[in-house]
Amino acid sequence: MPKLGWVAPASQISMAYYLGIWGVFTFFFFIGTFKLNRALQVVFGSLVILFFMLAIGDATGNAELKMYAGYEGIFCGSAAIYTGMSNLLNEVYGKTVMPIGPVS
Repeated sequence: MPKLGWVAPASQISMAYYLGIWGVFTFFFFIGTFKLNRALQVVFGSLVILFFMLAIGDATGNAELKMYAGYEGIFCGSAAIYTGMSNLLNEVYGKTVMPIGPVS
């Protein structure tokens, strides 16, 4: 919406707070995955790291950290795709087609 001129762009520090709050929120979901499979733990753990990397990158203006956060985001997204596919295929076929790790 800022590119369309509808609203003013958010400042870097407000984005840092916004991403930090999402990091805290996701951290509690990550705690909840301790009773679930390893694949979900990897997804939520890497998502927590991603949010905090982005928040710190915005708070400090560190472009290199934000670039590494992009790589972390690619890893997190790939893990999420794998987890979703494995959950679906394992359920449909009634056996382990794609391993997702043991339940903790």
